[in-house]
Amino acid sequence: MASDSSEYVIGGVKVLFPCKPYPSQLAMMNSIIRGLNHGQHCLLESPTGSGKSLALLCSTLGWQQAQAGKCPDKNSSDQIKSKSSPPCLCFCHSKDGKAAATAQPAACQQPARASAMAPNHGRYFYSPTSYQNVLNLFCVCVQMSEPCSHCPCASAKDGVKDKDGKKKIPKIFFGTRTHKQITQIAHELKRTAYSSVQMTILSSRKHTCVHSDVVPHFNRNELCKELLEDKEGRSCRYYHGVKKMGTQHLLQSVHGLCGAWDVEDLVSLGRRLRSCAYYAARELMQGASIIFCPYNYLLDPMIRENMDIDLTGQILVLDEAHNIEDCARECASFTVDNNTLQMSKEELDGLIKLNIRCSDHEPLRGFCCMLLNLICESQALLSERGYESSCKVWSGTEILQIFHGFGIIPDTFSNLKKHLTAVLEKEERAGVVDGKELMKTVPTISSATATFFKSIFMVLDFLFRDNCRFAEDYRVALQQSYAWVNRVPPDVPDANGFFVRPHPTHRKSARVKTEVQMLSFWCLNPAVAFSDLSRSVHSIVLTSGTLSPMGSFSSELEVKFTNQLEANHVINKSQVWVGTVGSGPSGRKLQATFQQAETFAFQDEVGDLLLQVCQVIAKGVLCFLPSYKMLDKLRDRWLSTGLWMKLERHKTVITEPRGGGKGDFDELLQMYYEAVKYSEGMTGALLFAVCRGKVSEGLDFTDDNARAVVTIGIPFPNFKDLQVELKMKYNNQHCKSRGLLSGNRWYEIQAYRALNQALGRCIRHRKDWGALILVDDRYRNNPNKYITGLSKWVRQLVQHHNTFSGAVQSLVAFCQEQQKVQVDLADSQIQTKALASCEKLPEAEEDTSSNLKAEQKSINKKAENYIENISSDKVRECHQSVLVSEPVPPAGAAGCKSAQPQTRASVKPPSPYH
Repeated sequence: MASDSSEYVIGGVKVLFPCKPYPSQLAMMNSIIRGLNHGQHCLLESPTGSGKSLALLCSTLGWQQAQAGKCPDKNSSDQIKSKSSPPCLCFCHSKDGKAAATAQPAACQQPARASAMAPNHGRYFYSPTSYQNVLNLFCVCVQMSEPCSHCPCASAKDGVKDKDGKKKIPKIFFGTRTHKQITQIAHELKRTAYSSVQMTILSSRKHTCVHSDVVPHFNRNELCKELLEDKEGRSCRYYHGVKKMGTQHLLQSVHGLCGAWDVEDLVSLGRRLRSCAYYAARELMQGASIIFCPYNYLLDPMIRENMDIDLTGQILVLDEAHNIEDCARECASFTVDNNTLQMSKEELDGLIKLNIRCSDHEPLRGFCCMLLNLICESQALLSERGYESSCKVWSGTEILQIFHGFGIIPDTFSNLKKHLTAVLEKEERAGVVDGKELMKTVPTISSATATFFKSIFMVLDFLFRDNCRFAEDYRVALQQSYAWVNRVPPDVPDANGFFVRPHPTHRKSARVKTEVQMLSFWCLNPAVAFSDLSRSVHSIVLTSGTLSPMGSFSSELEVKFTNQLEANHVINKSQVWVGTVGSGPSGRKLQATFQQAETFAFQDEVGDLLLQVCQVIAKGVLCFLPSYKMLDKLRDRWLSTGLWMKLERHKTVITEPRGGGKGDFDELLQMYYEAVKYSEGMTGALLFAVCRGKVSEGLDFTDDNARAVVTIGIPFPNFKDLQVELKMKYNNQHCKSRGLLSGNRWYEIQAYRALNQALGRCIRHRKDWGALILVDDRYRNNPNKYITGLSKWVRQLVQHHNTFSGAVQSLVAFCQEQQKVQVDLADSQIQTKALASCEKLPEAEEDTSSNLKAEQKSINKKAENYIENISSDKVRECHQSVLVSEPVPPAGAAGCKSAQPQTRASVKPPSPYH
């Protein structure tokens, strides 16, 4: 693809782009390079389908290679040749720029509307006025005061230096939400001139393990660690083969992975070489310029430590970062139940009885006993919260006082961490077995117990850090509830005192109601986990298609995002229908509040509304609900009233599963796609899903797979959830002192982000089209509150419909117009192909005629020679009849021109539905 790339110079950095960029992509690359030049952080929203992944990859890799003085060969994507970095082309360092800077600031200039690109032998240079023009026309860009923002000449950060004092080129850590999104990003990288960049992909053993004895099992992490510890004489032969593919040179030069690759490519190579893909990916990180991984690998301090990820001075790109606040809070939180505590204590008891590292195991056992005593002694403090549930909440400061009473202070906690490090170390001791001296491995705690101690110590490290500065950001909750679990009944003796145990296959488990006690350490401030990153990295780039509302990120993460961008969509306004519907077919007002959603009248009205939508929308329809509870209630009601069967007459109806394995979910998705693909007329498929569920995050429903997205209600978080309640109180407490959003505002923003994410499933590329139907009367009654939270490209197109019939009429007209556009487009494409094929026919005819003329000329020449030798009047007369003035076309050539119109007229465009 490198030969097809166009070269752009943005902010003094040469960027190779595989196609003509959209204005939103230019704006993104401008903001990113400005941030990288000065070590600033970026917050960028660009709608799904606008090419933000390409803009992220090309701008960051182009900047990185400019720092290294290298750029890829434009005529070859197989290798990256070293070149000198381009001269500074920024406006502020030119003569005109210096003169203009004294007269008027660049930010105040209002250039006339003109093309942003000035061609120069295949290269495109962007001046500041061109940038400002693009930003004014296509996006909203918020910039803080800064030094020269168009080149790396006056970079605010000098970067990290290596041991030799040379400047280290920052690595790019590219985080996405899921492994599937990493595969999509890797495919995008293949399209670019940077496809041969040295890279790696960090992922879990679930996706990379190739050991035949480990792959079939659920607990792959534990089995892998057991093999590595060489327990019971077993070891992992794949791990010992990591060196076969553990360097970038081996991967590219020897094994042929020269271009961008994904996890499946590495796993396939690992199977072929009998080498561990999981550990090979980690080894490849050392020489990689860009590292892809799920972004919890970068936020979670435990995972960073386990994966040996050092982000100091590096570039951190987090795509699909709309959930970054929640993820950061979760990474600094931990929950443990009383059963796990009891099992860890019993395991330590066993090791102490065997006299194994008693001096290290005893303090850890004492820590477990302390937490168990805390749970036991707090039973009397529990307050009723709901049906068969109760809780007790402490602030971080209060829990530290309790720990102080148990002797856990910063000094003793430091000793506990040393004891944990000691018990995790492998050790071999000499022993005598059958009169022979052998080396035996000292037993260590299980991986589950080790994970428990690492997690709880991670939380305590935050609590004790910097003189307990984060203590008020934590709440510790003891929750007691009941759960039904499957248990095998204990053996009971018969009348004679004998135990009769049935065969294992005949033993039936019984559901037993069991008391569950959970001790949760909740971090309510995402800046706690994010603080490690913002202070150490070169730049942070947060991007998503649904960051709106964007105001909370700076306050919640305590990061100054100097470069902010809210870009428009690349589609025309006519390609999307956005409407709010506040009433159903019978005219009943629809507000999906908790009280209204419980009524049969509301449920029936929503069912009738969906039925009519399915009757006028062909192919795929997605319906998003606020919760699984509402989904279950609607399904039960519609099954009893027969409406579910009516829906199935028009569409194949599929519901998103609440739990289950990934395989089951993928099977349902495939069923949905096939139902849409092979449907005819107005049929198709209807997929019920839940906001914040699997369907709403990162899945691609392009073209016919989502011709309409219907959202029922507004997906506010569960108000009765204890963690949500504590977070709202926390924000209210610190909104003035720290500039946080109020608790109510934070609560609303969570709903808008979930709603925007669901709506983003519809339009997936520039030529896509679809309808967004927002069902709730609150949108029309209070648009200033409920519409402003939508993404910019959505809120610009919202139309409020007073009646459902009016909305349906508008929707039908929209669909008919889009189907007509599709048919016209198909006709145009077919006619273009037909014209192209017919234009070749005259050329062929001309070639045939010229050949015939040449042949006839040769015949005439021979006849003339023959006449010279034979002078006879009769022969001359015969000769005159032989000479032919016009060649006779061969069979099949005659009538070619007259056949052309018939060929065009006989072509009929196929129906878009077949």
